[in-house]
Amino acid sequence: MKLILSLAALLAFAVGSYAQSENTMENALSLRQQHLVAVAAFESKGDIAGLETELDAAFDDGLTVSELKEALSHLYAYTGFPRSLNGLSALQRVISSREATGKTVDLGKEADPLPEDFDALEAGTRVQTQLTGRSYRNDFAPATDYYLKAHLFGDIFARNNLSYSDRELVTLGALSALEGVDPQRASHAAGSLNMGVTEEQLKSVPATLATRVGALEASRAASTISRLFGIENAFPEPHGGDFGMGAPNTAYASVFIGQSYLKGLTKPGDAIAISNVTFEPGCRNNWHIHHASSGGGQVLICVEGEGWYQEWGKEAQSLKPGDVVVIPAGVKHWHGAKSGSWFSHLAFGIPGADTSNEWLEPVDDTQYSTLPE
Repeated sequence: MKLILSLAALLAFAVGSYAQSENTMENALSLRQQHLVAVAAFESKGDIAGLETELDAAFDDGLTVSELKEALSHLYAYTGFPRSLNGLSALQRVISSREATGKTVDLGKEADPLPEDFDALEAGTRVQTQLTGRSYRNDFAPATDYYLKAHLFGDIFARNNLSYSDRELVTLGALSALEGVDPQRASHAAGSLNMGVTEEQLKSVPATLATRVGALEASRAASTISRLFGIENAFPEPHGGDFGMGAPNTAYASVFIGQSYLKGLTKPGDAIAISNVTFEPGCRNNWHIHHASSGGGQVLICVEGEGWYQEWGKEAQSLKPGDVVVIPAGVKHWHGAKSGSWFSHLAFGIPGADTSNEWLEPVDDTQYSTLPE
């Protein structure tokens, strides 16, 4: 059974003791650069509400229509025309809203016209070589090779209302909001240093994303940049789905094997208690029973990763995001992560009379090891 949830994200993310803020000197990116990174990430993830808020703040901090329009146009090569066009529409709405309320917008300077003898292929080949540090040719897909050189690195990079370093920061912001593009993000992170981005500025990208966009985007950028420089990743991947991982589940540590985390989502006294429980790979709770004289039991809604649910005397059930498990009162069972995956589920306590939990024996390693990863 699948359930699609549409709830506001409750993601909690601690930036860390050395967290970089736009209000301190620790962030080597200027406010202008921070806005370009964040605008790109919001456009890339399709978060139009977040994008409009960021665009409005960018205007407040002095960015121009020309710069923001160029950044959103640049991104079609990385996020596709639908995202780019949606971003440009959002920019138009923000401009109209500001003008209607008397706020100013600086149009800025448009890109200079290209010379009549401009050779896009030659120029793009030169820019691509500068970015990657070597000449490159895609013999498998020569048409794509031409488009990259002549159009992206030629026509687009030649527009001088954004610098090469601006364009690389915009690209990194966008790629940090996309899943499954690690090689491209790594290539642009390394190449940005050849295009005018300093090491300190590059290292400030994750903190900018954490402050302005989200933990997942910051984590992706930090993973790439920490590998590039051989430094510790201070923004590890967040878990717990949209609901946040919460704190170590110390109160129930004695009835879990492995480390779990608990985040309460309801207040004491609410009619239904809801918590988000996150399990590290291999973590599971003991066999247990929810007792009640009437009603009672529990509902699990899986929100991240892969896990297991098993009732006594039955085969273990594989769980993935969207799966729902209804556990009647009186049923002996356990649940937890697969050995190779983090796992999070929402746990809803079903109201009933005389409810209690009985914790029983652990799911030992021998029993657990018979389950596939």
